Amino acid sequence: MTTFKEIRGTAIQSVSSDPTNPEGGQIWYNNTIGVLKGYKFTAGTWASGGNMVNSYYGRAQAGTQTAGLVFGGRNNNPASPVVNSNATEKYDGTTWTANPTGLNTSRRYLSGCGTQTAALAFGGVDPTTGTMTESFNGTSWTNVNSLNTPRTQSGSGFGTQTAGIVAGGHNFGNSPNVNGAVESWNGTSWTTVTALPTSRSGTGTSGTQTSGLIFGGSSTYGGAATGDTFKYNGSSWTATGSLNTARTAGGGGTQTSALAFGGDGLTATEEFNGSTWINGGSLSTAKNFFRGSIGTQALGLSAGANPTPTGNGNTTEEYTGPSGLAVKKITTS
Repeated sequence: MTTFKEIRGTAIQSVSSDPTNPEGGQIWYNNTIGVLKGYKFTAGTWASGGNMVNSYYGRAQAGTQTAGLVFGGRNNNPASPVVNSNATEKYDGTTWTANPTGLNTSRRYLSGCGTQTAALAFGGVDPTTGTMTESFNGTSWTNVNSLNTPRTQSGSGFGTQTAGIVAGGHNFGNSPNVNGAVESWNGTSWTTVTALPTSRSGTGTSGTQTSGLIFGGSSTYGGAATGDTFKYNGSSWTATGSLNTARTAGGGGTQTSALAFGGDGLTATEEFNGSTWINGGSLSTAKNFFRGSIGTQALGLSAGANPTPTGNGNTTEEYTGPSGLAVKKITTS
């Protein structure tokens, strides 16, 4: 008969108090209280948040769960004109409010980074140049220096308003239309830096300019998604553990504590611990077209995405995690 030691490589220890740093799946006997315990995985959960003011698709996002920001997008309602938007909305953890002033250039499929009061918007279509960049001060947007490489769709951003990164994306009508170009923002201008190991469009992102993470995405326009994950240290990219579910996911958090969610009509959520992705609690509704990093692993936010590839979306979901490991009493029930 297989024993616990053969499965886990460790014996069940008898200890006077619970270990301070147990491993997942570890079991021990607390002889002080006479209870058998184990360290068990517990999934995080999504809950509904406040509905957004506008129903659009292809919006960008930035900020946190209690101070979120979305901007741009496009209305795809057959009953009304299909137009790009410059709308900007703020979230306080309960309610979305339309900002009085929007982007200077209405567009969809753009990306962003930063916070609710200090954000950056870049790329997108229309117009089709895909290089325009705008800076947000919490009240209004200002045109700043443009990207070097056009990204009309699915370029992915992370970092801050004064220290941002944009990676990959594609430009309609150009060959190859998916690129691996990476640019670094210093608060004034974009500089081309080390490219991705492979071209990517629509990746999820998290982290900072010197400690970033991208995951998922596709290497060809309209092609199959990947689960590939790469870390960025400010100068080079290194492959790390892949997503369990390949997709063009939304993202948030840090390089060592990231959250991936939705994308490609999926509800799947995963958490990253610096080397491995673990499946978390699922979104209640599948979402597509997240661009930019928002929220944290413990307090994630799904906002500004659409439920179908061409449909509008205005729902918000809030994640409470992480999908942690918790000490559980082992009983016969």
